[in-house]
Amino acid sequence: MKLLYPTSIKLNLEEQLKDQQPALTLVAYDPSVLIPDEHLDAEILVAWCNSAANLEDAAKRMTSLRWIQSLAAGPNDVLAAGFDRARVAVTSGSGLHNLPVAEHALALLLAAARRFHEMRDCQARKEWAGHLRGDPTLPANMFSTLRNANILIWGYGNIAKSLAPHLQALGATVRGVARSASVREGVEVFAEDQLPDLLRKTDALVMILPGSDSTRHALNAERLSYLREHAWVINVGRGTSVDEAALVEALEKRQIGGAALDVFEQEPLPASSKLWEAPNLILSPHAAGNRPLGCEKLIEENLELFKAGKTMTNIMP
Repeated sequence: MKLLYPTSIKLNLEEQLKDQQPALTLVAYDPSVLIPDEHLDAEILVAWCNSAANLEDAAKRMTSLRWIQSLAAGPNDVLAAGFDRARVAVTSGSGLHNLPVAEHALALLLAAARRFHEMRDCQARKEWAGHLRGDPTLPANMFSTLRNANILIWGYGNIAKSLAPHLQALGATVRGVARSASVREGVEVFAEDQLPDLLRKTDALVMILPGSDSTRHALNAERLSYLREHAWVINVGRGTSVDEAALVEALEKRQIGGAALDVFEQEPLPASSKLWEAPNLILSPHAAGNRPLGCEKLIEENLELFKAGKTMTNIMP
């Protein structure tokens, strides 16, 4: 049995599996180029940051492939590549990104509140950003701290559960939005039909929605209009969940306080995008989840389940 693992991330699979899986052949491959002919016979493919051409070619030529372990929380690239899903099982890296993405979301919230982007701009111009030294003339409701702030997390899954305690520790009030209402680890989570009322009370909206037809442009012009003029939008989920044209318009009209985006409808973000020059916008190059934790353990556990013919963890429908 042959398993291919990508060189786009450091994986200690040789050390982890050498003694436990003596019959397993481990081969490192470059996910940015096509898989070499001599390794097209692999039954298992671990995917991370693979090019579209790499995956599409693998879907056509890896006829022995039976299982793909993606390290992405949402393996949209693998699912769109054309693999025969009747023959090839796909498992995701859900759970591997909880802490890294939560940490990145927290960093973006703090950057927004403390205006680090303005400080950096002033530094580049060699200007002293004196207006950011706690000017008492600033509006009382300006988003400038997490203390006593109302933070709404839309897409309340495992990442949100990792983020919420950090926000609460800094004094924020956290609420969530999901498909159904519930209380999750002490946080009240509301159904989406409550969004209009919730958005009107929000200081910062954190979006962690998956990419799907049902979430496309979930944050549209109408929902943006419910936010107060000082509110910020943070997106660390999927770029397609935000109507970027509507967001740019809201920023240009000062309808909202600002936005910090880690994900976009098109990546890399093209130079022609209006987002580059939109006011009060922090751009992050889809870097929130680039540090998956626990990859080796997930691969090892799923390998055992795969060999036993049992249902693997994070199996995609």
